[in-house]
Amino acid sequence: MDQVVYTKDHEWLRIEDNVVTIGVTEFAQEQLGDVVFIELPEVGSELSVGDEAAVIESVKAAGEIAVPIDGVVLTVNEALVDQPDLLNSAPETDGWIFQVSPSEALEMSDFMDAEQYQQFIQDGE
Repeated sequence: MDQVVYTKDHEWLRIEDNVVTIGVTEFAQEQLGDVVFIELPEVGSELSVGDEAAVIESVKAAGEIAVPIDGVVLTVNEALVDQPDLLNSAPETDGWIFQVSPSEALEMSDFMDAEQYQQFIQDGE
């Protein structure tokens, strides 16, 4: 069963079996403004929690996506190379950034569910 959780860095993780799809939340893309470029991680690279996995550049700012779990990059969303604005128009669906195979079982207490995440935003982070 799919499960979606959120991080304090405004990333979402969709967990399906042993594949975790990672992207930025609606809130994050609103903060970024119009995305003009994204640098994706390399397929096959091993990432540890906190490693820079991707770089997003917008008209307002540049930001990095720090990977929230240990794992190996399985695939990246190549559509973002030609259409970085997918991060604005569909951040939590077609605008996903990359998929990881986790190195170990996820500690679900490290993440928030949708309700907790909404509260986190309302509380001003």
